[in-house]
Amino acid sequence: MPEAAVAAFALVFPGIALILKERVSLFREWSPVIVCYVAGLVLGNLGILPDRVAGVLDGISTAAVALSIPLLLFSVDLSKWRSLAGRAGLSFVLAGVSVALVSAAAVFLLNPAGGESWKLTGLLVGLYTGGTPNLAALKTALAVDQNLYLAVHASDIVLSAVYLFFVMTAAKPLLGRFLPAYAAGGPESADIQPPPTRLGDLVRRGTRGPLAAAFGLAVLVVAAGLGLSFLVPKDWETATVILAITTLSLAASLVPKIRNTPKTFELGEYILYVFCVAVGAMGNFSRLFGAAPAVFLFTALTLFGAFLLHVLLSALFRIDVDTTLAVSVSAICSPPFVGVAAVAIGNRRVIAAGITTGVIGYAVGNYLGIALAQAVRILAGG
Repeated sequence: MPEAAVAAFALVFPGIALILKERVSLFREWSPVIVCYVAGLVLGNLGILPDRVAGVLDGISTAAVALSIPLLLFSVDLSKWRSLAGRAGLSFVLAGVSVALVSAAAVFLLNPAGGESWKLTGLLVGLYTGGTPNLAALKTALAVDQNLYLAVHASDIVLSAVYLFFVMTAAKPLLGRFLPAYAAGGPESADIQPPPTRLGDLVRRGTRGPLAAAFGLAVLVVAAGLGLSFLVPKDWETATVILAITTLSLAASLVPKIRNTPKTFELGEYILYVFCVAVGAMGNFSRLFGAAPAVFLFTALTLFGAFLLHVLLSALFRIDVDTTLAVSVSAICSPPFVGVAAVAIGNRRVIAAGITTGVIGYAVGNYLGIALAQAVRILAGG
């Protein structure tokens, strides 16, 4: 399947998914996020994609997440978001405590890499409070063996896909049974949830011009973020890009004309659907068999154990289900995925808070990873 055809499929299928949702009853109850993700997974596991297409899909997914952030944030009213900061900040602390405790316990329970197991704790704490940039940086900082690193990375790709699919489907209805509902009162209650996105809404006369201008502004914001990344060390480039794009997008949202541009959030949603197709197509489950079974089990226990503990602590501290999921996704999957989660759970008000805590995770992930790894090494007598 030629690269151009794969790229066209990723860009066009979300439109097909929206049309199906509008016109076919079978698809009416399914989020386009799920439909696009599953379509990508099916394509990626048919065995028809050549290896060289991975670069195309990676480029599409990278561009999609970068462009979606400004479009999703342009409509944010920071004066209403301010009331969420306390809950999101506490939830992030609970997420960090959860992954630290579970990963440390998993070392003593499983010892998946013998004398090197303490390094796995550092890798996963950095990964599940920050993201892949922290994982790569900690590999160097802790002198992790290349094969061990690749086993962790391959395991995370598969397990994160399972986790994200759970978040997009069953997580909110299930966890909502014992976590508080998102508070509808207060200043944020005036921000009414928009109706489901319709494809025709994005190309309607009177909307096309302002929306094209907003897209152009999003491109400029991304370009500025990329430009700023050249001023920092390589290990911090991704974090700098995300931080810059987020900051510039929120700054732009302070301008009423930009904030009130119609359908910017909906266009951001469409671009996220493109991202879902591309990421799904890269999710080849055969990678699972290349990962060391003990490392895979260790990674699974850390990811899902930390998520469960985070949820239990959120219930104890009465943090609502939407904030808990947004912060969890930002920690486990990194900030760009917060938009995907917010669309899936139907609450765009948690995007800014989730991305903000995720960026903090980028900043502190390396410190936490190194500190905990050394602490576990000492406790293990290494």
